Parts: sequence; structure tokens; C-alpha cells
Amino acid sequence: MKHKTRLAIAVALVTASAAATAQMGDMKGMDMPMKDMPMKQLPAADQVHKATGTVNKIDHAKGVVTFAHGPVASMGWPAMTMGFRVKDAKLLDGLAVGRQVEFDFVKEGSAYVVTAVR
Repeated sequence: MKHKTRLAIAVALVTASAAATAQMGDMKGMDMPMKDMPMKQLPAADQVHKATGTVNKIDHAKGVVTFAHGPVASMGWPAMTMGFRVKDAKLLDGLAVGRQVEFDFVKEGSAYVVTAVR
């Protein structure tokens, strides 16, 4: 009896899957109006983003500074704490833990890189 029940369930699943696939195949020619679809504009790869934050940690060996920064409107980010690589190690020289700064950063590959500190 268990075997027949399992077989019936398997047949039902295969039938449902085939029906869903056939229905999706009919959707290939549909024209989707993109202007009506809400989409968030992603920042350009070379866009410079500006933020204000407090220095939490400096790692000279790795060339990384950790900021507790405010919201970054150009990225759609809320306030958070995160580490950033620095483009030039000299940018770390004027920093101290607890100091509030304004900084610029860009996205390079999967990393965010500080290019200026004020």
C-alpha cells in the first residue's frame, strides 16, 4: 500500500511540474513593460561616494580603516560600522581612533576603497 501511495505522489509531482514548464514556455513571447517596474538605480562602478564617520580601528598592516559611518544616500546604505581598504597607505597617517571625518570611497571589485579623508 505504501508503494502505491508513493507512486501516486510521484506521478502527481511529475504531472504538476510538466504543466508548470509548459505554461512557462508560453510566456516567452510576452512583452514586459519595463517602465512600469520599480527598479533601484545601481551606482556606477566608478562613482565616488561620500560619508561621514568616526574612526573605530586602524590596521596599518592591512591598509584598512573601520568607520562607524552615517547613512550613504548614493549607495542606499543605512548607518553602520564597516572596514574599508585605503587607496594609499598615507591616508591612514592622519587618522586616530575616535576622530570624526568625512571620507570619499569607490567600489573596486568587491571591495570599498577610501580615496580621500577630510
